[in-house]
Formats: sequence, C-alpha cells, structure tokens
Amino acid sequence: MSDAAQPTAAEVRAAAEAVKTALDRHLAAVERRTGEDDPAVYEAFNELAAAAEAYDELLYDRYDEVTPFEIPGADDSLPPYTGPEEPNALSVLIRRDYAVAEPQRLLAQAQRIEAADGEGTETAGTVHGALGILFGEFEPDEIASRHKEFGLEEGDSTLWVLAADEPAEPGEWLEAPFDQADPQRVVCRFDVSAVFDDLDEDEDEDGGDGEDLAADLDELDDLEEIEDIEEIEGEDLDGDLEPLDADRR
Repeated sequence: MSDAAQPTAAEVRAAAEAVKTALDRHLAAVERRTGEDDPAVYEAFNELAAAAEAYDELLYDRYDEVTPFEIPGADDSLPPYTGPEEPNALSVLIRRDYAVAEPQRLLAQAQRIEAADGEGTETAGTVHGALGILFGEFEPDEIASRHKEFGLEEGDSTLWVLAADEPAEPGEWLEAPFDQADPQRVVCRFDVSAVFDDLDEDEDEDGGDGEDLAADLDELDDLEEIEDIEEIEGEDLDGDLEPLDADRR
C-alpha cells in the first residue's frame, strides 16, 4: 500500500474510540438482557465485531500491527433474527459441495444405471450427463452418504432453516428458489467444513491436552524410565482426541 493510501493516525484513533463505544454498548445490552435470544444483544455484538474488525484493519495498514481480537466466523455472523416468533411455515435450504475426484468411477456408475434402465450409454459417457443421471436416480441424502462410490469428494455443506409467515403458493418461487434466503429469518443453521477440523487440531496443539498431560505426569513420579513416560503420554493423547472427533461437525 502506498503512503498516500494509508489511513491517518487520526483515523486509527477514531476507530479505536469506536471500539470503546461499541464495548460499552455491548456491556449495557448484556446487562439489560431480556432473554437468551435478546435481539439488542445480537445487534450490539455485531456492532462490536464490525468496529473491532475496522480498527484491526486500520491499525495494520497504518502501523503494520494487529490486535488479539478474533472476528466471529460464519456461525456467529448472522444478523439478529427478525422473523415471526411462531412461524407458520418453514423453508429448508441446503447446499452441499463436491469435487469430482474420480471421473471414471462416476461415469461407470452412471453407465450401470443407464444400462439397467435398458437405455444406451451415450448420455452417461460425459461427466455432465453422468451427474444428471446420478442425481436423477438417487436422493441427495443417499448421494451424500455414498459419495465415494460415485467418485465424489465432499466439500463444505450448510443447512439453513428459515421461518416464513405463510406457506408459498405452488410454483411461486421455482424460477428463483434462493432469492428469499433472508439471513434475518434463519431459525437455525448447521455447517460442515474441513476448516472446523483444522480449528480442532490447532486447539489440540495449543492447549487443552497439555494441562491433562501435566496432571498425568505428576501422578507418574515413581516412573524412572523416559520411554515409559512417553508411552503413557501417547495413550493420554489418544483418549483426549476421541471426544473431539465425536464433536466435529
């Protein structure tokens, strides 16, 4: 970044003051909380996150320094819920990403399906055609559970449950099915991503297990052989990782 494009010291100072103000507003909202899902707390939370992010960026651009603030990820970035308290209808939006990891396996599966139907294999001879046959034959949930059989590799996935005031009329939204995906009407969402695995691994490396191992070593003072201690540490690590694996999304 050129010097001319850098923020001024006054701009950085103003951003810092905005963080202080947002902190005060967030604390006040928490103190006045009216329930677990108080929209005022969500709003103050989002304002604080935005102020912290803006300050972090300006501080880095001006002084090449960073803050210890961690900006919330996707699960925490939804705006406050503004939908009906008692929804009369729901929309479930699902996105699942796949990589075509083994095209030949995909083509072979599609050709078997087409042959079983007594048709030729011309359509099944291309990846585009094979995907059409595959998703026409199987439900998306079955494809998700058997994706490796079809030469696919899972990517990220997300499921949004949106509240609606009334059920849609038949055919009403088919031309643009995702235009009404209003984040402020999300009742709940569930995300699956390899990034969560990376976060769990980082937590294992940075802490958590270290405290458990220290406690275990205090109980093993009577062991004199270093090799014995290392073997027990390895067993403790395996035990600690089992609940983390079960909690992964």
